[in-house]
Amino acid sequence: MDTTVARVMALSDDDVDAALSELFARFAHRHEDLADVFERHASMVAPQLAATLSRERRQLLGATFTHEYSLEGASLTNPSIVAHPDQSGLATGALRVIVSYRSIGEGHHSSICFRTGEIGSDGELRMNDPLPYPVVGSVSATTPPRDELLASLREHGQDDVTLHAALGGLAPDYTWQELERSLADFVAARDDAAGAREVVDLVRQVTASWYEAVFDERVDVSRRTLWPTAPVERRGMEDARFVAFDDDGVTRYLASYTAFDGRSVRQQLLETSDFVTFHSSPLSGIGASNKGLAFFPRRVNGRFTALSRHDRETNAVAFSDSLTSWNEVAPAQIPQHPWEILQLGNCGSPIELAQGWLVITHGVGPMRTYGIGALLLDLDDPTRVLAQLRRPLLLPDPAERDGYVPNVVYSCGSLVHAGRLYLPYGVADQAVGFATVAITDLLAAFEPVDDALRTVA
Repeated sequence: MDTTVARVMALSDDDVDAALSELFARFAHRHEDLADVFERHASMVAPQLAATLSRERRQLLGATFTHEYSLEGASLTNPSIVAHPDQSGLATGALRVIVSYRSIGEGHHSSICFRTGEIGSDGELRMNDPLPYPVVGSVSATTPPRDELLASLREHGQDDVTLHAALGGLAPDYTWQELERSLADFVAARDDAAGAREVVDLVRQVTASWYEAVFDERVDVSRRTLWPTAPVERRGMEDARFVAFDDDGVTRYLASYTAFDGRSVRQQLLETSDFVTFHSSPLSGIGASNKGLAFFPRRVNGRFTALSRHDRETNAVAFSDSLTSWNEVAPAQIPQHPWEILQLGNCGSPIELAQGWLVITHGVGPMRTYGIGALLLDLDDPTRVLAQLRRPLLLPDPAERDGYVPNVVYSCGSLVHAGRLYLPYGVADQAVGFATVAITDLLAAFEPVDDALRTVA
C-alpha cells in the first residue's frame, strides 16, 4: 500500500486532474456521492497524509483504493417475507411487506438485501422497484453477555477449565476494559504463552460476532444491505429466515442466518424492530448446529421454540428459555417420500392457524431436485405432526430447472394474509418467484399422519 500511495504522490498536478476528471465522467452517475466516497477512503488509507493534500490529489488517492462490487453479480435467491412495520396509508385489506433475500456477488460472497411490496385488497402481490445506490449500515461492536460468550467459546472447542482461567472473574455486566484486563492476566499467569495467546485471539474473534448495524432511517429499505462483518461470516451471510415475533404484545423481527467463513458454517441471530437498527449475535447449542433454524412467531407453552435441522436430514423442534442457546431438541419428521428421500428441512418459520402450526418444508430427492412441501403441527405440542402433503406443493417447472444451481426451489419464509398463503421462493439460485394458494385449498390437500409413520428411531 505504501508503494501505491507513493505512486499517487509522484503524479503531476495535471495528471491528477485529468485522471480524476475521467473517473467522475465514468462513474459519478453510478453512485450517490462519489466525491464523498473518495474522501472517506483517502482518510481510511492515509489519514495523516490525506489532510495535507489538495482536494484533487486526496480524492484520487481515495479512488485508487476504491472498487465497485456487484451485490447480485452471481445470483440472488432464498427469500423470506414479513409484514412491514409501517402499515400506514393503505387501502382496507391491503398489507405492506418486506422481502429479504440472499444476494451473491463476486467471489461467492453473500449479503442480505431487502425489497418492499404490497398485497393489494384484490389479493395481488406487487413488488416495488428498488431504488439505486445500495448502502451498508454503520457497524459497531456490542458487549457480549457473559454467559452467551462462554457458550459460544465452548462451541469453538474451549473447555471449562480454560474458560474459567481466562474469563472466570468477569462480572455479568463487565466492560471491555475488564475483559482485556482478564485476558492479560490469563496470559501472564500461563507457562504456555503461545497457547494462551491462541485462546486470547479466539476470544477476540468470537466477541466480534456481537455487533450492531445501523442505517439512516431516510435511506429506503431497498437500499439497505447487511454486509458480512464478523470473522465467522467473512465469506457470507446466507438464507435469513425472518419472522414477526410476538413478544408479549410487542412485535419485533427475528431472523436466523447462516454465517460462512469459507470453511465452516455457524448460525447467527438478527433482531430488529424497524429494519433500521439490526443486532447480530451467535447462536449455540445442538439445535442451532448446521443450518436452517427457524423461530416460531411466539413462545409455545412459555418457551422459545424453533424448527431445527441439526442432523442435516430431518425436521426437529428445539426449545429454549433463551433465544441464543438451543440445547433441547425433539424429533418431528423423517423423510418418507421419494421427493424428500435425501433430506428434509424447513422453508422458514411456522405460521399459526386455528388448525395448527403450518410449516412450509423443503425436500431433496433424486437428481438433487428440491421440492417445497407442507405439514401441520399441533399448536400445543409442535413435535406432533397432524397432517402433511404427500406430494410437493411446488417443484421446479421446466422454465425453472436451469440456473446457477439447477433444479432448486427454496424459500426462507412465507406469510398468510386474508386467507391466502404468499410464498416467495428462490428459482435455481438465480431469481425469486412468488406462489400463492388459498389456505382452505391447501389444508384440504393434507393427509392425516399415522403416528407410527412419523416415529423417529
